[in-house]
Amino acid sequence: MSVDPRVARTAGVSYLHIPARDVAASAQFYEEVFGWEVDSRPGGAMSFSDGTGHVIGRWVTDQAVAGRDGLRAYIYVDDVDETLAAARSHGGQLVAAPYAEGTLTIALISDPAGNVVGIWQGPAGDSA
Repeated sequence: MSVDPRVARTAGVSYLHIPARDVAASAQFYEEVFGWEVDSRPGGAMSFSDGTGHVIGRWVTDQAVAGRDGLRAYIYVDDVDETLAAARSHGGQLVAAPYAEGTLTIALISDPAGNVVGIWQGPAGDSA
């Protein structure tokens, strides 16, 4: 079995463990809010591929939820306000209201387990 070249990028972030209290709820959150592809594994484990296919990983219950501390991922989105609404409707919470950083708009949300992640978008009219 070979490694998908989208993931096997030298010096690129490619794999994450995301702490979860309820793996299914966390998986549904990332699938519904960010469009990540989710796969169920034997024994209730769930893995993911992000929207680009460049990052894969799984949710784990044996690690402490990061909350506001620790390494924080920032996920690019097309529209921060729409993503905030989707996050709220799937068990997420607003942690920091949208704010400008140069020409970018950034906000912080928590997933259903309480992990804090950043979301950001480029200037109006920009798309990834």
